Amino acid sequence: MRAAAQPASRHPEEHPLAIHAPTLDPARLPALVEPLTALVAHAARAILAVERSAMAATAKADDTPVTRADMASHDVLVAGVAALMPGTPVVSEEDAAARHGPISGSFVLIDPLDGTREYISGSDEYAVNLALISDGIPLLGIVAGPARQTIWRGLVGAGAERLRLAADGAIAERLPIRTRALPADRWVAVVSRSHGDRATEAFIDARPGAVRDPMGSALKFCRVAEGSADIYPRLGPTSEWDVAAGHALIAAAGGKVTDGGGRPLRYGQQAHGFGLPDFIAWGDAAAGL
Repeated sequence: MRAAAQPASRHPEEHPLAIHAPTLDPARLPALVEPLTALVAHAARAILAVERSAMAATAKADDTPVTRADMASHDVLVAGVAALMPGTPVVSEEDAAARHGPISGSFVLIDPLDGTREYISGSDEYAVNLALISDGIPLLGIVAGPARQTIWRGLVGAGAERLRLAADGAIAERLPIRTRALPADRWVAVVSRSHGDRATEAFIDARPGAVRDPMGSALKFCRVAEGSADIYPRLGPTSEWDVAAGHALIAAAGGKVTDGGGRPLRYGQQAHGFGLPDFIAWGDAAAGL
């Protein structure tokens, strides 16, 4: 993969709790792709090592579930990023309550187990998400499907790939992927299996020819990035760690991710929290509202 283009320098409005981190030199990013991919593969194996049938889930303060598998992946990722990228802030879903923003410079945003409800139910539609953000812009995204032995990754400006993993986590096969042009008639909208909302349904209904494909977790971004789906709209609230890795992946594969009004998304720019009101992932970067 070639180096990503350097984003324009932007700094969030000054805030007493603002985090000022160095911005990584874009020339360094290609060298981080392989070790960060290996780290995500390690986290995926940590999830698979947990016996689901004997595991209990607990509720977090926001009433979402968390399991031993979430925490096993979190521990691997946080320790691994600290070793690979000393001094780079890490924001994980599992410790985000202790984090404040806005964050300038570069940071790593992770969801150790995206789709915990699917994981608890016994489905294979769960993922591990890792994104590298610079000045609010996601430049590198890695999404693993642990139960599918697959990783999707993309470096903006350098392209995207789908990797099939061997049992030991080694890369057994790699395939370049790219989004596709929006079809003129029948097009595929991937939608959340667990978090449907009226605004999203109305958005799809207003565009004739849509075929809905329900899925769990960030695997929906992967379908768009590899050109087997066309759009992923989510016009209800979600969190930055649910979106950032898939955002970078789709951008690297030739698509775009915007907010519900078609405006650019930026990450780590809020004074408190890491919420997003909505987003739309487009496989065809020329498509619009």
